[in-house]
Formats: sequence, structure tokens, C-alpha cells
Amino acid sequence: MLVVLGNVVACPFMNILIEDAETLEYLAKDGLWTKNAAEGKKFEATEAAFDVAKKEPIHKFNIVFYITQTEQFINMDHGRGKGIVTSPA
Repeated sequence: MLVVLGNVVACPFMNILIEDAETLEYLAKDGLWTKNAAEGKKFEATEAAFDVAKKEPIHKFNIVFYITQTEQFINMDHGRGKGIVTSPA
């Protein structure tokens, strides 16, 4: 079980982002998507990011911690947005 301390989440070097698992783009502040993780919309908690991601018109998503100093990602959660799921023909 992963335990995240409250002061770690507030760390200015670690951002909680929504990643489109198919395009590997990040939800930006303006509601658009960007390939640049540094431009991604930052969330205060993984639960808040998850709630927003479920409403986005995407298929699969990941909630990730992005460590700005090292440009590393830690996958925290995943799910499906409101995007239409199509079956392979």
C-alpha cells in the first residue's frame, strides 16, 4: 500500500497531473492537452485529479506525480474518462 504524506503532496517539486494514457499528453490549465508535462494543470490531491479525469472526453487516463527537478513520473492511479470505447473490427 502506498502512503503519501501530506507535506509531500504540497512539495513544489512534485505535481499531480492527468495523463491521457493513449496520447501521452497532459491536461493543461486552459482545458487543452499538451505534450509538455511542465505545462500540465496541477492538482492538490490525486482524488481531485481522478474526479476531473473521469469527466474528460478521453478513454484511458493515468494520474501521475511529476517530479520537476528530475523530470520523472510516478503512476498513482488510472481509469477511464467519458470517451467512447470502440471495439476492434
